[in-house]
Amino acid sequence: MAILTRRLCLLGGATIAASPLLPRPLRAQEEIDLSPAQPHRVRAQKVEEAIRLLPRDLRLANAGKLTVATNPGRFPFGGYATDSCTPIGAEIDIAQLVADSLGLVLEVVPTAWADWPLGLISGKFDAVTSNVTVTEERKQRFDFSTYRNDLLGFYVALDHRLQSIAKPEDVAGLKVIVSSGTNQEQILLRWIEANRAKGLPNTEVQYYDDEAVLDLALQSGRADVYLGPNATSAFKAARVRKTRLVGTFSGGWPQTAEIAVTTKKGAGLAEPITVALNAQIEAGTYGRALARWNLSAEAIQRSRTNPPGLPAK
Repeated sequence: MAILTRRLCLLGGATIAASPLLPRPLRAQEEIDLSPAQPHRVRAQKVEEAIRLLPRDLRLANAGKLTVATNPGRFPFGGYATDSCTPIGAEIDIAQLVADSLGLVLEVVPTAWADWPLGLISGKFDAVTSNVTVTEERKQRFDFSTYRNDLLGFYVALDHRLQSIAKPEDVAGLKVIVSSGTNQEQILLRWIEANRAKGLPNTEVQYYDDEAVLDLALQSGRADVYLGPNATSAFKAARVRKTRLVGTFSGGWPQTAEIAVTTKKGAGLAEPITVALNAQIEAGTYGRALARWNLSAEAIQRSRTNPPGLPAK
């Protein structure tokens, strides 16, 4: 029955009303809220400056609504609530702040990652919040309003002696777990080569396909540290409470990588969304929204429209 309910929900978007009262954020000692009602979701008031920037001839996918696509594939970015139906997560919370700011009702459309570009270009939805990194190639077809740094995180067991990894040299002599074929693996291997050229101790690289085995390696001391996407590791650390963060690096190292609300090129939505995000940054609602999902380390100080993106490989 849960599977059937989920399929029925996917036929339409999940609609959330605009202009509510602001609820309190979750306290650090509380469990992460996975309920469909999301009573602790951070909400925002209208931002008149952002609303004035909306094009007069703007055609939304659904009148009066901001229709936003997201991929509810993995928390904290997005997943389904305990009803196996309602999409929730950090990306939905950011979309909510934007919709509230623009005086629109949020409609969330669960979308496979591979399908969001065509859906955005065709007008099926107005925006995407799905951990999309700004790249120069994507900027040719889409506009961007940044809202998060794309970070990699180093995590150790709670009782590990290691306190900080602040530079590539700090991984010398450590046993580091990383996933094969990933961007973070390539960065780590470049660091190891550079450290070797400096005569520093070698770094042992470990690979695990099974997450349970990976966790055991960290807890038993067979490995010192895990390097992976900060967001997913931060969410797990907050829920399981067996690991802690000791350092972050840009996912585009040595370039800075940023995550952004993605809209169709020339649709006229990017600048209003950027203004809306900056208003919420200043109001503190943005920071509270990230804190709900343990993503404060990825917060930006100011949203930018179409900043320099990662270069084409």
